[in-house]
Amino acid sequence: MSVRVGILGATGAVGQRFVQLLEDHPTFEIVVLTASPESAGERYRNAAKWRVDTPIPDEVAAMRVRETAVDAIPDVDLLFSSLPSGVAAEIEPELCRAGYVVSSNSSNERMAADVPLTIPEVNADHLDLIDTQREARDWDGALVKNPNCSTITMVPTLAALDEFGLSRVHVSTLQAVSGAGYSGVTSMEILDNVLPHIGGEEEKMETESKKLLGDVTDGELSLHDVEVAASCNRVPSLDGHLENVFAELSEDPDAEEIHEALTEFEGIDLRSAPERPIHVFDDPERPQPRLDRMRGKGMQISAGGLRETPDGVQYNCLAHNTIRGAAGASILNGELLANEGWV
Repeated sequence: MSVRVGILGATGAVGQRFVQLLEDHPTFEIVVLTASPESAGERYRNAAKWRVDTPIPDEVAAMRVRETAVDAIPDVDLLFSSLPSGVAAEIEPELCRAGYVVSSNSSNERMAADVPLTIPEVNADHLDLIDTQREARDWDGALVKNPNCSTITMVPTLAALDEFGLSRVHVSTLQAVSGAGYSGVTSMEILDNVLPHIGGEEEKMETESKKLLGDVTDGELSLHDVEVAASCNRVPSLDGHLENVFAELSEDPDAEEIHEALTEFEGIDLRSAPERPIHVFDDPERPQPRLDRMRGKGMQISAGGLRETPDGVQYNCLAHNTIRGAAGASILNGELLANEGWV
């Protein structure tokens, strides 16, 4: 099966990751790239200031960029969106009304009750909300979101521990500068420094986690009752978000049971998914961003430093923020949509 795809916002940092990760994909074929009106008409090699550590695929480099507008996009099966949230909030609904299926990394509408916010290994069944969405919004397309890059690092580990009665979570993040985009944090801000606040990030972790861990029954969403408190910090690593998690559990599992629950958390049979979503280190000095962010081609989550606490467990987790936390997450959702027959 060949699925014709487009990338919205293809010249940005996450858009470039889409291009890189889709090279030689056995199912998805890139047929259209969009960007701002200023880039429209240019060949991709000229429109994109390429920052990724592999060359631009030749066939993509020669493509002409189109404007991000409904009437500028040809007939495709699936659109991947890496648009700024303000732009996405306007154009994504228009595309869905025109019948397109959109797998989006943009933050708009992640918490809408009829929009699947999906990590395939955690809540693939939330795609059932598409029928609810289509009926409520009177469109033939579909809008599916992946969560924030910091949320997606933590939530699979919480899903693995939910069998022990997950009740409350405190998390402190150490987030890489690439999460702010290429020009998002200046060198004078971040060198020899840590920024102890990332606007909107705490709220995203606190709300998105409840939706991801929630249930969808008969087309209706119910949130998980876990309480999440987050403190988000920008640190001078290039890629890879490291997070310190304190999870309170109603049951009292020992360290071996916790280790097993994380290690044995079930994967999903999709091309971009690692065989096991979570790798657990016994070495208390791992995971580390520089050493471990590319496990499973950047799609596996690493955990380590497991310690029992009086109320539950403390541990560290890590994921590559622009692969697992952004473009790779949207591609994985796209593979799920294709596998389940939505495209």
